[in-house]
Amino acid sequence: MTTERDEDYLKIIASIVEEKGYAKVKDVAKELELGPSTVTGMFKKLDKEGYINYEKYGGVTLTEKGTEIARKTREKYSMLKEFLMHLGLDEKTAEEDACKIEHILDPKTAKILKKFVEFTDKEDESRIWIEHFRYFVETGKYIYYSPENRDKCPVHGKKTD
Repeated sequence: MTTERDEDYLKIIASIVEEKGYAKVKDVAKELELGPSTVTGMFKKLDKEGYINYEKYGGVTLTEKGTEIARKTREKYSMLKEFLMHLGLDEKTAEEDACKIEHILDPKTAKILKKFVEFTDKEDESRIWIEHFRYFVETGKYIYYSPENRDKCPVHGKKTD
């Protein structure tokens, strides 16, 4: 079982490896704002647990096991960020919160949230109530909406100047 820290390292290593084919201690240290000795210690741990291929002073790559964990962690992060932004959070806050939540989210919950985002992206009616929710968050006012009163809707109604 991986820890939150393991997942963060694997996610960062995966990004660096995608960019240049391997990751070095200094690359990960810079990304995580840590000292090289801390990163070296974690590389040894991840290597021992079979998540990375590590040779002292060489580049690091992910094993199949490490790649899978990095992929799943990145997918959860992306979905959570999208979900939070969907609800109206700004990108910076959504990124920070998604990074925290990704590690504790049950796979069943992640699956449901992903389906929710997919659903609300495709259905016009779903988009309407998401926009109404954002309006409620901003103003505290609930919109009683029906197709008949759409023109009077403060979000979707006809704008008069």
